[in-house]
Amino acid sequence: MLRICLRKKKNLPYSRPLFAESINRLLSTQTGSGIGKAAATKFINNGAKVIIADIQQQLGQETAKELGPNATFITCDVTKESDISDAVDFAVSEYKQLDIMYNNAGIPCKTPPNIVDLDLESFDKVMKINVRGVMAGIKHAARVMILRGTGSILCTASVTGVIGGMAQHTYSVSKFVVIGIVKSMASELYRHGIRVNCIPPFAIPTPFVMSEMEQIYPHLDSQRLVEIVRNVGVS
Repeated sequence: MLRICLRKKKNLPYSRPLFAESINRLLSTQTGSGIGKAAATKFINNGAKVIIADIQQQLGQETAKELGPNATFITCDVTKESDISDAVDFAVSEYKQLDIMYNNAGIPCKTPPNIVDLDLESFDKVMKINVRGVMAGIKHAARVMILRGTGSILCTASVTGVIGGMAQHTYSVSKFVVIGIVKSMASELYRHGIRVNCIPPFAIPTPFVMSEMEQIYPHLDSQRLVEIVRNVGVS
C-alpha cells in the first residue's frame, strides 16, 4: 500500500508530531482492511482527506464509502510503476502538494520453511510487491517532494525483518530489505528535507495475519487464533 498525505504548512520541524498541523490530503494504497484501513481512519480523524489507491477495486470503493466524504478511491497496482507514478501525479494535481507517502503494500508467501525447498518464482512475486513496490513508491514520492524541500515517507516492514526465524524465508527477507531501503533512502533524502521512516509491527490480528494463522492452525476457531496472536511475545 502507498499512502500520501498533504499538509497545510511547509517546512515543519522534524521534531513535531505527525498530526501537529492540520493535514489536508492523503493518498493510500491497499487500505481496504487491517493496518492500512486503521491508518487511513486515523488520518481522517485528524483532518485528512484520503485518496485510497488499491488493486482491489470493489474493496477500495467500499472502504472509501465507509470512511465518508473525506475518502476517495483510485485503482493502483504497486507492481506497475506507471500506476504509482500516476497516483502521485493525481494527488499533486488534485491537491497541489504531497506531504506524506505511506508504502504499506505487502503479501505473505506460503513457501516451505526449508531453504532447499524454496520456490524462486514465488520469491520473485513477493519481492515485486513487497520490495519493488516500496522502491517505486519512494522514487515517485521523492520526485515531487524534492521540489518542495519537505516531506515524509513511511514504509511498513515487520518484526520478521528485524528478528530472523519468525516467519517463512521469503516474507522475512522481503521485510529485511524494506528496512535496508529505508536506511539507504533516508541517508540521501534528508538533504532535501524529506524524512524516511520504517514501521515494523509485531503480530496484529489483521485479516492478513489471520489468514496465515488459519493455514497453520486449521483445527482452531477464529477467537482462539485471535487470542494466540494477541498473546505472542507477552510473558
